Amino acid sequence: MIRAGIIGGAGYTAGELIRLLINHPQTEIAWIHSTSNAGNPVTDVHGGLFGETDLKFSDKHPLDETDVVFLCSGHGKSSGFWQENALPENVKVIDLAQDFRDESCGYVYGLPEVNRDRIRKATKVANPGCFATAIQLALLPLAAAGRLHGDVAITGITGSTGAGVKPGATTHFSWRNDNLSVYKPFNHQHLKEIGMTLANLEPGCDAELCFIPVRGDFPRGIFVTATVSLPDMGTDEVRALYNDFYKDAAFTFVHPAGVDLKQVVNTNKALVQLVKQGDKLLVVSVIDNLLKGASGQAVQNMNLMFGLDERTGLALKPSAF
Repeated sequence: MIRAGIIGGAGYTAGELIRLLINHPQTEIAWIHSTSNAGNPVTDVHGGLFGETDLKFSDKHPLDETDVVFLCSGHGKSSGFWQENALPENVKVIDLAQDFRDESCGYVYGLPEVNRDRIRKATKVANPGCFATAIQLALLPLAAAGRLHGDVAITGITGSTGAGVKPGATTHFSWRNDNLSVYKPFNHQHLKEIGMTLANLEPGCDAELCFIPVRGDFPRGIFVTATVSLPDMGTDEVRALYNDFYKDAAFTFVHPAGVDLKQVVNTNKALVQLVKQGDKLLVVSVIDNLLKGASGQAVQNMNLMFGLDERTGLALKPSAF
C-alpha cells in the first residue's frame, strides 16, 4: 500500500483528496496535518465524509512515515514548508500550490497529457492550476502541430470553490448567487504556466493569450471557450488532429457534439468540443476544478509516479441531473 500524508488538510482540495484516497485500492492515509484542527475528526470539517472515515487531523507531519506527501496549503506556503523541513530521500511529493509550476527545484509539471513519461520517473510533481488545465487541454493539439498563432481569445468561468474555503467578499452565497463578474483580466497567474507548456510544444510560438476569467454562480466546474484563427484547416482535419493528440489520454476526450459542465462535475474527465466556422476555430473545454483541476489530477499523477494505471481510484461518475 502507498502511505500518503497530507499537508493543509482543511481546504476544499484536501477534502476531495481525502475522499479519493480513502477509496483508493492501493493507498492508505498515514496522517492529515492541520494545526488549527489538530485532534478533531476530519468529518468536523469535511462533513461529506461522515460515515466513511474516522481519521483525525494532526499537528504532526512525520514525513518518514509516508511514501508520498501532498501539499494542499495556500500558494507560497509550499516553498516555506521545505525551508523548515527536510524531504526524506524515498518520499515523493505532489504539490497542489503554484510554487514550483515553473519546474524549479527539480519538480516536473504534472499535466499527464504532455508529461506522462516524465511524471512516471519523477519524485516531485507540481500539480497544474485549474484554469491552466482547462485552457491547456483546449490548445495543446494546436501548439503541438505548430498551428497556434495570433490572438487567442479565451473566456473561463469558474465555480466558487476555485476561490478556496476561506470566505471573502466575492465568495459569499448572497453575492455569488445569480451573479457574474470578471477578475484579473489579461493577467491571471495561470498564464505563466500555460505559456511555458505551449512554448515547449511550439518553440517560437507567437500566440497572445487574451484570457478573461469570470466568477460563476455555481460551486464547482470550469467552462472555457477559446477562439483561434485557423484558416488552413477544415473541420475534419481539426477533429483528426485533436483525436490523434488525445488518443492515449486517460481522461481527456474530444466530444462529437456539445459539452456542458454536468458531464464532468464530480469526475476527473475533461471534455473538449470543436466548432469550425470559416477561418475561426472555437474550442470548448470543461473540467471539474476540484478534481481534474486539482485533487483528481494529483491522484492521477500519484498513480503514474508509483507505476499504477492512471485510472486507479478515479472511476467517478457525474450526476445524471
